[in-house]
Amino acid sequence: MAKTDYKSVDEYIAAQPEAAQGVLKQVRESIRKALPGAEEVISYQIPAYKTKAGRPIYFSGWKKHYSLYPATGPLVAAFKHELAVYEVEKGTIRFPLSAPVPEDLIGRMALFRAKEVEEEAKTKAAAAAAKKKR
Repeated sequence: MAKTDYKSVDEYIAAQPEAAQGVLKQVRESIRKALPGAEEVISYQIPAYKTKAGRPIYFSGWKKHYSLYPATGPLVAAFKHELAVYEVEKGTIRFPLSAPVPEDLIGRMALFRAKEVEEEAKTKAAAAAAKKKR
């Protein structure tokens, strides 16, 4: 059974097949450049990025692809044309390990998700404040 108690993103990447490690490092750097203030954490046993508002983006490695999560409806719509060449379904975007890493696209999607999570947090806070006033 595969190891599932990773303590860090470094440990997660090191546990992946050698062929995937370089690609995952590129994915990681793309996200870190886009979200420099985000904390790297392991959540659901995969790398995630934590901001004040929440966890906007996760990634994972597989035998033939790597994935980004969550692929929300607004994100998929906003990047529809660029994502057309990738497999997108059920909240997941799959990128083949054999293709170049779309670093700019990943960075822009990370920023989009961070803004999306921030807006969701503001909406929840406003709803909670309105409920308290009642």
